[in-house]
Amino acid sequence: MNVTYGFNATLTARPGMGDRLVDLLLTGLDEGSPGASEHCVVYLVSRSASDPDVVHVTEGWTSEEDHHRLFAGEAARRIVARVDGLLAGESAYTDYVPVRGKAAF
Repeated sequence: MNVTYGFNATLTARPGMGDRLVDLLLTGLDEGSPGASEHCVVYLVSRSASDPDVVHVTEGWTSEEDHHRLFAGEAARRIVARVDGLLAGESAYTDYVPVRGKAAF
């Protein structure tokens, strides 16, 4: 499947809550969660090398519509509600249209 829509998000956890934020974001890959969908081609959770409370999420989707449809579901809403409780402030989002690249894990 090709990625036609994606985004990066930078989230800053409350002090000392970076581990919990990472663990919670990784539940997005659990069966029934948006990241487990065939329409989610890339779901990468990373941490800042200099600040363990800064977490980055990179997602790639088959389409923007698929992303919005899946994130409107109950599983995504539960994760987002729990994430909000761990954050120190507003998150930064950058959407993009992938051109070409590689991801191999």
